Amino acid sequence: MSQPQPTITDHQVKHLEMIQAIVTRLGNGSFLIKGWTMTLAGVFLGFAANRSSWRTAGLASLSILGFWLLDAYYLRQERIFRALYEAARQPGTSVELFSMDVRPYISAIRWLTVVKSQTLVNFYGVLSLVNLAVAAWWFFRS
Repeated sequence: MSQPQPTITDHQVKHLEMIQAIVTRLGNGSFLIKGWTMTLAGVFLGFAANRSSWRTAGLASLSILGFWLLDAYYLRQERIFRALYEAARQPGTSVELFSMDVRPYISAIRWLTVVKSQTLVNFYGVLSLVNLAVAAWWFFRS
């Protein structure tokens, strides 16, 4: 005889939907950050090429680094809320209904691990290398 499957209440479903909405907003924020990064880096690199200035290309590095850290913040928050979602979806969970308290999950998601995540390193690392190449080209050319 099989054991009855635990059921999930309508309130629990609503709680999970609320958490998922936060995760979605954080993902959208991360997407917008990447768009702004490409725009600003392109503007700085365009000015650097037009003005023959390695300093302007250097400014692009600061904006790339700043956006990298901001995107890492969003990605970390997203992972923290995913951990809350995982805990809240378990039958007999200890997560209080409609709670958005993520404090128990913060220590599990390390900041540096997120900064060095493959998705961020691939995007911002490549952009940084291109920027560094442009800056070095103008530096050694002048």
